[in-house]
Amino acid sequence: MARALHKLTTATVKAAQQGKYSDGGGLWVYKRKDGGAQWVLRYTLHGRRHEMGLGAYPEVTLKEARESAETWRAVVRQGKDAIKERERQRREAERNMHILSDIATDAFESRKAELKGDGKAGRWFTPLELHVLPKLGRMPIAEIDQRDIRDTLAPIWHDKADTARKAMNRLNICFKHAAALGLDVDLQAPEKAKALLGKQRHTVRHVPALPWQDVPAFYRSLAGGSVTELALQLLILTAVRSYPLRHIHDSQIDGDVWTIPAENMKGRVGATQDFRVPLSTEAQRVIGEARKFSRDGYLFSGVRRGVISDMTMSAFMARRGLEARPHGFRSSFRDWCADATNTPREVAETALGHVSGGSVERAYRRTDFLEQRRALMERWGQMCAKEETKIYKINQ
Repeated sequence: MARALHKLTTATVKAAQQGKYSDGGGLWVYKRKDGGAQWVLRYTLHGRRHEMGLGAYPEVTLKEARESAETWRAVVRQGKDAIKERERQRREAERNMHILSDIATDAFESRKAELKGDGKAGRWFTPLELHVLPKLGRMPIAEIDQRDIRDTLAPIWHDKADTARKAMNRLNICFKHAAALGLDVDLQAPEKAKALLGKQRHTVRHVPALPWQDVPAFYRSLAGGSVTELALQLLILTAVRSYPLRHIHDSQIDGDVWTIPAENMKGRVGATQDFRVPLSTEAQRVIGEARKFSRDGYLFSGVRRGVISDMTMSAFMARRGLEARPHGFRSSFRDWCADATNTPREVAETALGHVSGGSVERAYRRTDFLEQRRALMERWGQMCAKEETKIYKINQ
């Protein structure tokens, strides 16, 4: 490389005609006939001469070209190829520029198969979409630290504790997903943010439920025969969750047994087997009524398309002035089992679709107590539908 540096001036570069002009130290400017120009750094490495473009003139000024040339000359002095090193740095920077919103979307897509209904309900993504992405979505995930996360979730950390917890959980998954993609992220950032935020001041509030003694009166009040009323009746009679109830299809019913597909049960697809629900005489009557309104085999169709929404039954109960919500009927049923019957715990828990017992116990226990549950649900259906409330003791 030539020893003399800074041979050119801004004026000489601007006035130069077509040709090649040296500034010294390997920095050249190649002027074109049209007046445009290109900065080039010439260097020799391992006996071979290389030419590295440093940008166009006048977008890149003489001062900027000199600074860039010095940076890459230092790289060459270390025995590295400046062109290859720049490409390596570019690839690394590009890899680390993935923004959080893109990572979150990619993480969601990769987990859809594990989520109930392929995540179509949107609940997995919602905490991020509402409370994280508006503030951090455009930031490269590699630049997000615990302080960013703390500042983002602090407004809801105590007031909306459950939502904040879910958002933190989703963020943790996003960071792990980014690391799996090869991005340079701080996997401990979510945990460190939790330490900064402190323990949540929040008491878990259970879903309000009707006392089981009040269920028959409410059940009998559902006499209008509408889709919503029929859905609530079947929800009460079967003690299942809202999602499988709303998505009940005629093909899932065989006589007095309704088989809920595994993917419609709570949790990940494949985490549980199909679940059989014994249908009481009253439940079969309600299903017969619901079939009159079915569309495409779905018993509880929406007004325009699909099935009734998650809020339809809740809104109906709210209009009745009730604090209790549909999901609470599962609690009502479970309390009835404990207070008014001598149903074994494993039978009552299985009726709710809960996993009962340890892994070893479950490995040896292959029954789903269908016959015991059939008798239990028949008694429950009789109690709900009849005028007087009785105490039933189930003999096992």
